[in-house]
Amino acid sequence: MLAPMEDLRYISAPTRLAEIAAATTEIQFSMSSEPLVGALLRTLAATKPRGQFLELGTGTGLATAWLLAGMDETSTLVSVDNDKAVQDVARKAFEDDRRLTLVTSGALEYLETQVPLSFDLVFADAMPGKYEGLDAALNVVKSGGFYIVDDMLPQANWPPGHAEKIPKLIDQLASRVDFEVLPLIWASSVVMAIRKSIS
Repeated sequence: MLAPMEDLRYISAPTRLAEIAAATTEIQFSMSSEPLVGALLRTLAATKPRGQFLELGTGTGLATAWLLAGMDETSTLVSVDNDKAVQDVARKAFEDDRRLTLVTSGALEYLETQVPLSFDLVFADAMPGKYEGLDAALNVVKSGGFYIVDDMLPQANWPPGHAEKIPKLIDQLASRVDFEVLPLIWASSVVMAIRKSIS
């Protein structure tokens, strides 16, 4: 009999995850992705050898750890955050991983400088690239690439009025004829969009 989805017994944690989690608690950062979201990201990253990955919203690097765990040695990950103090937790944890480039910047400012169709996976874990500048984030996803967002279910740290943004975001994604969209009841609820092949 299969274990329920919430069961993490069969999901091994990436290296340094416990270290990052401890630092996250210490600085009282409360906007980190759940382990099940991380496990999904690791699995998707593993499907893209020599992949180019983008994370919008490094936070302290918990999701970063999962993405790196799924990537092969020839892949690269750019992770963007506008809060250097928080991002420094990830910087310390992964200072010896040459696959990772940490960028301290606003996500929209970063996206404006990128070539279209340049990333195999975009994990939008910040308001920009998700609720602001969605088109800019989708434009950098390669053919066959993934765009992933989480926290579609109510979260304790949501500001007033945030709940109304969720259906609008899903409607926007579903209206894109160039993406296949799949909402998933997984962890905090995930929406996955895959860019269709471009002929």
